[in-house]
Amino acid sequence: MRRHKRNVVYSTADDDFEVRRPVERTAVPKSLPPTEQTIGIQREKKGRGGKQVTVLRDFQLTDKDLAKLGKQLKKACGSGGTVKEGGIIEIQGDHRDRIAEVLQKQGYKTKFVGG
Repeated sequence: MRRHKRNVVYSTADDDFEVRRPVERTAVPKSLPPTEQTIGIQREKKGRGGKQVTVLRDFQLTDKDLAKLGKQLKKACGSGGTVKEGGIIEIQGDHRDRIAEVLQKQGYKTKFVGG
């Protein structure tokens, strides 16, 4: 008959227990109001297989607010897109004029960046 190895180790040392400390709460980041933000709108084509993408930069919003705004812009343009980390929204296609109009209605300042 075969013997099974069992590597069971018992310890009574005091340093095996973790001391749990209360978690410090940090301040929740807040979104800046639209009137205090200037959004850069750029059309990119390079490295995307010839397809155009409208890139919006310099948002200072929480992740939740950025996702909500991204959804509104995609719906306004009737196009797909994505929200990336660092305050960047990408909308498929060249929708610079339409996006600038929607953002200005919401109180954002916009400027066209690049060529």
